[in-house]
Amino acid sequence: MIGITKGQIDHPDRILSYFKRELPILGIVTVTGLLYNLGLGAGPYFEGLMAQCLYDILRHDAVPMDMVKIATAYVVVLGLVQAMRAGKRYSVRIFSAQISWIMRHTLYHSLVHMSRHELGRENLGNLMTKAVSDVDACSEGMRKFTTEIFDTGVALVVYFVMLLVYDWRLTFLACCMIPVAYVLANRLKHVVSRANIAYKGAEGRLNLMTMDRISHALTYRINGREAQRNASYETQLTAYEKASAKANIFEGSMMPIYNAIAMGGMLMIFYFGGRNVLGDGWMAWDIASFTTYVACFTKLAIKTSHAAKLFNAVQKAQVSWQRLKPLLGLHVAQAEAPAQAAPAPAAPVTLTLSDVTCRYDAASPSLAHLSFTAKPGEIIGITGVVASGKSMLGKLFIDEVPWRGTIRLGDRDFRDLTQAERRSYISYMGHEPELMTATIEENIALGDPIDVWPYLQSVCLDEEIAALPDQAQTVAGSSGTQLSGGQQARIALARTLAHVKPIVVLDDPLASVDPKGEGRILANLRAAGQDKVILYISHRLLHFPDFDRVLFLHDGTGTCGTHTELMSRCPAYAELYRKQAEGVDYDAR
Repeated sequence: MIGITKGQIDHPDRILSYFKRELPILGIVTVTGLLYNLGLGAGPYFEGLMAQCLYDILRHDAVPMDMVKIATAYVVVLGLVQAMRAGKRYSVRIFSAQISWIMRHTLYHSLVHMSRHELGRENLGNLMTKAVSDVDACSEGMRKFTTEIFDTGVALVVYFVMLLVYDWRLTFLACCMIPVAYVLANRLKHVVSRANIAYKGAEGRLNLMTMDRISHALTYRINGREAQRNASYETQLTAYEKASAKANIFEGSMMPIYNAIAMGGMLMIFYFGGRNVLGDGWMAWDIASFTTYVACFTKLAIKTSHAAKLFNAVQKAQVSWQRLKPLLGLHVAQAEAPAQAAPAPAAPVTLTLSDVTCRYDAASPSLAHLSFTAKPGEIIGITGVVASGKSMLGKLFIDEVPWRGTIRLGDRDFRDLTQAERRSYISYMGHEPELMTATIEENIALGDPIDVWPYLQSVCLDEEIAALPDQAQTVAGSSGTQLSGGQQARIALARTLAHVKPIVVLDDPLASVDPKGEGRILANLRAAGQDKVILYISHRLLHFPDFDRVLFLHDGTGTCGTHTELMSRCPAYAELYRKQAEGVDYDAR
């Protein structure tokens, strides 16, 4: 973030922190806002003087030059007032832009530091809504609030004081309808909140459906479901339009009603103010006084309706704030941590797990009492039935899963390592390739000045890439869509090997590779990892007999031993292996 330097904020989940962060610009807003709104009283005053001067000219009690003098003074004062207005509006816009920047930056860091499991619990459409429209709604609500403090609050005081000076009795009588507008706005706040909650939900569902329709367009097309999905999309779009209209109607369409209620006092002004001009009222007025009073009350009534509308707008922003608040306060420590360069690989170490238990959260199944040791140069095969916790165990090493027990890297406790130190020990490849929309070379090198061809050769992809028109400069496409599944996986593996660390965690890296290709790549991996600990997670057991040991996950725990040992004393593993062996040509090994 911009730090207490450019953008840092102590408590991003507290509204007041944003105002404190922007105190310098708010100081400018305060000065220019006060001068502008105090100057607003000059408008009705000069308008009254000009009306009186025109009346006097018609009666030959004044000359046109008197009108010119008043008009000149009015223009000069008006110019100064508008200059203050321009300064206030510019400062408020800067304030709003800064708030939006800080919120987006904080939200971005919170999201990128969330684990896959945490992200999986969030509706992607809702995340997009929060990242875009909710931030806009919050920053706009704070801008309106800051603006209306002066444009409405100070102006209301100025106009009300002027009205009291001219006739305090008539002022209280004429303003008796103004509280009605505020009461109505207050009664509508719950309706506004419910309507906006429904609107944000509909927007999130529409965003999710849009991304789904685009991402799976080919699937729907080849299965003849395009018309069905289009109809569903139209239904959701209609629901979104209705929710949007309902949410905005209370903020937009109520303005004329608030205005009409506030202007109800004008009837009193015409009657009692007219009597003041005729000389039989509470005060003795001339034309200038009456004109000034009417102009002041009109502006007061308009500002009152603006304040009532602002009340509803703040309720709308509050809905967005409540949706954003949990994410803005999430992983603040990580979000505020300065960016660090990729750490250099540490020295080879022995990996030891002792009585380790891990689970995503209280509602998820756990793995318990895991213990094994892996020395440099060893490959540990990790397998189990579907949903046995294979991927969860791999994510333990990259801080994606909470755990208990003891993990040691050589003589160091894993808990005692900083995040940077952990990254210096662990290389990780998930079961999804996660390729960037960049060239093949960029996907492997990640900006480092390295030759990618040896790594392409180690994953048996060099000949295929060399046959492409642009070779390693070929763009992989969005998420690697220009490449086959097997090519994507091998590029991801090449990237892992290009930035290899002492402990390599590979989650199903060769699921899309044929058995013979898998054997060649594993041989290369064995040769390249002579001083590395390799944790090879896979559901394919063809090459597990070649590994140093196997960790078989079952019944919420794990059994570790050589392939031969597990075949004799672990019936579930033996059965799983034999079932796969029946359909595999073992010459492929």
